[in-house]
Amino acid sequence: MFDRLDAVEARFEKLNELLSDPEIVSDPQKLKEYSKEQSSIAETVETYREYKEMNSEYKDAKMMLEDKLDPDMRDMVKEEMDSLAEHLKDLEAKMKILLLPKDPNDDKNVIMEIRGAAGGDEAALFAGDLYRMYSRFAENQGWKTEVIDANSTGLGGYKEIIFMVNGKGAFSKLKFENGAHRVQRVPETESGGRIHTSTATVAVLPEAEEVEVDVHEKDIRVDTFASSGPGGQSVNTTMSAVRLTHIPTGIVVSCQDEKSQIKNKEKAMKVLRARIYDKFQQEAQAEYDANRKSAVGTGDRSERIRTYNFPQNRVTDHRIGLTIQKLDQILEGKLEEFIDALIVEDQSSKLERVQE
Repeated sequence: MFDRLDAVEARFEKLNELLSDPEIVSDPQKLKEYSKEQSSIAETVETYREYKEMNSEYKDAKMMLEDKLDPDMRDMVKEEMDSLAEHLKDLEAKMKILLLPKDPNDDKNVIMEIRGAAGGDEAALFAGDLYRMYSRFAENQGWKTEVIDANSTGLGGYKEIIFMVNGKGAFSKLKFENGAHRVQRVPETESGGRIHTSTATVAVLPEAEEVEVDVHEKDIRVDTFASSGPGGQSVNTTMSAVRLTHIPTGIVVSCQDEKSQIKNKEKAMKVLRARIYDKFQQEAQAEYDANRKSAVGTGDRSERIRTYNFPQNRVTDHRIGLTIQKLDQILEGKLEEFIDALIVEDQSSKLERVQE
C-alpha cells in the first residue's frame, strides 16, 4: 500500500510541475486533463502526508520513552502515543478506501429518468414525489436541476419525467438510486381507506461527453411535432418538440420542454448520448462475473431497492437492510443517511474483493 501511495505522491508532484509549464498552460485540453487528474488524487496525497507526519510524531514519542522520564511525563507520552496510534489507524483505513479504483463517472452530472410503473395514477403521483425528493436533495447539495422532458398527469404526478442534475460528484451520490421504488399508502381517491402498493422506476445516467460517445448525424433520424400537455392536448402550434431516433441502437428520445426547437434538440441530444453510453456500460457489466459484482448492485433497473411506507412513516432500503422512521424528512430530500450507508457498503465490498 505504501509503495502505491509513494507513487501517487510522486505523480502529484509531477502534475504540479506540468501545470506550471507554459506549454501546458497554453493548451486548454491538456490543462483541463492534468488539473482533473491532480484534483482526483489531491485528497489521497493530503491524507498520506498527514499520516507520515503523525507517524514521525509517534516515533519521536517512542524514542522519548527510552529516556529517563519522571512518572508523570512518562504517562503523558504514553497517552499521546495512544492518541497518535488511534489516529494513524483511522488514516490507514481512509487511505485504503482512497486507493480503491474510482468510478470514472463519479464526478459527472446526472440525467435522471423517473417513470410511474404499476399502480396507474397513484404510481404517477409517487413518481412526482420522487422527483420533488431528488430536486430538494440536489438543492441541499448546492446542485442545479433542469427538466428535460415531462409527461404529467395533471394531478401533480408524472407518467415520466427526465431531468438533469448539474453538480460536482452528482453521479457518485445518486448512482445507487437506480431501480424500482415501491410506495405503500392510502390514495386520496380511496374511500375505503385501504393501503395500495404502487411502484415507480428510477434510472440514473452519467452525462456523457461528446468524446466518450461517437454519435454521427447520419445515424440519427430527427422528427419534429407540436408540443402537447396533460391528456395529449396541443399546447404549442409550432413544431418545436423534437424526437431523435438513433438508428443503430433503436434508442428514441423526445423533448418538448422548451419553446425553441433548437433548445429541445440540444437537450434531447444530451439524453440520447447518455443513454447510448449507458447501453454500452450495461453490456460491459453483463459480461462481468456475476458473483464479483458489488453487494449494493446498481445495474438492474427492475430490482426493487426501496419501500416507502406512509402509515408507519418508514423507509426501508432492501439492499442493505436499513430502515429509517423518517419518511416525511426523506421525501423532503434528506437522503444522506441512505446514501452514506450505501457508499460505505459499496466501499466495504470493493475492499473485500481487493483483499481476496
